[in-house]
Amino acid sequence: MFGIGTMELVIVAGIALLLFGSRLPQVMRGMGQGIGEFKKGLKEIESDVNKDS
Repeated sequence: MFGIGTMELVIVAGIALLLFGSRLPQVMRGMGQGIGEFKKGLKEIESDVNKDS
């Protein structure tokens, strides 16, 4: 995966934990909701394109 090893991933995770600390669950929840909204938008666009064809 992009030449990133296990040790580098552990270091990045540690830095993220230090930066976000107790807010990390909130940040991840927000990212999950954002991804869900993005997927829902893609499905709506796809259905509109299929309906027009």
